[in-house]
Amino acid sequence: MQVKDLLSKKGREVATISRERPLADALRLLRERGIGALVVTGATPPLVGIFSERDAVRALAAHGADALAMSVSDFMSAEVATCGESTTVDSLMSLMTERRIRHVPVIAEGSLVGVVSIGDVVKHRVDELENEKRELIEYVSAR
Repeated sequence: MQVKDLLSKKGREVATISRERPLADALRLLRERGIGALVVTGATPPLVGIFSERDAVRALAAHGADALAMSVSDFMSAEVATCGESTTVDSLMSLMTERRIRHVPVIAEGSLVGVVSIGDVVKHRVDELENEKRELIEYVSAR
């Protein structure tokens, strides 16, 4: 299975935030949307970084309440691992494991077309295992 198949099931909506916005706005967006990361946009398309809950914790631990007025660019991860729609889910799992990341933006023809989270990958794998289990039970039962 490829990333485009995951996106066709989960949708392609991407939550973004401008690099100049204050941290407080990023936290509000994460809470309102019930998500764990925002793609950070700026002068260089399609993205300039990613801001995650992990980045928020580090910002607040380092700067306390003062961090809330600072810009997202002060705390975002600028080195962002991305993938394409044709990337296999197995390759994506390896990337997430090796890099210890939970969100991977999907880029197609220079444009941001989705984000895949570790939750999406786990759901896919659980569905795969359930299907395999069902097929094995049907096979054994038919004998």
